[in-house]
Amino acid sequence: MELFRRQRLKIGSWILSGKINGKKRKPSYSGITGIRNIGIIWDAEKTGDFPALSRFHLQMQERKINVKILGYYPEPELPDQYTAIRYLSCIRRNELNYFYIPRSTETDVFINTKFDVLIDINFNRVFPLLYITSLSNSLFRVGLFTSEKDSSPFDLMMEMKTPVSIDSYLEQIIRYLEMIKSDSPGHLVNQ
Repeated sequence: MELFRRQRLKIGSWILSGKINGKKRKPSYSGITGIRNIGIIWDAEKTGDFPALSRFHLQMQERKINVKILGYYPEPELPDQYTAIRYLSCIRRNELNYFYIPRSTETDVFINTKFDVLIDINFNRVFPLLYITSLSNSLFRVGLFTSEKDSSPFDLMMEMKTPVSIDSYLEQIIRYLEMIKSDSPGHLVNQ
């Protein structure tokens, strides 16, 4: 057990709130045909989810959509299945500061990338991943429904029965993204 974990997380959350308040953001989505790249935030501790992410990556490649996955893995060594994959990067505990804020070049690049859509697969609300999602420069963010709507970083929330199947979750996201239309580029309109 880590010393003062709860207090450190509270301070990390306070720092995140300050950064969010200082950042102006307007969601933008121009329809499924306008998607060229998708970013995925993933709790990589759930190694059993990786095959579903691989299938999703292949499905999006068929649509000519690039996918980049950034995971958080809390152990010092990554599992072999996570290494040498171009579309997957993982941050580990040693890449977090004292307040659980990610500190790595990979994290900074991911946050600053303007993904057309960011998909959050962080069902346990792991703080380092929540931090990345909340500060992401992605145009449109999708995540699992949370009752904390006011503090949610998502533009679209999916409500699903637990336990959530990653395959089903990703399938539902694509289905809803196909249903959302935009009258003009850069303006979100639900019809």
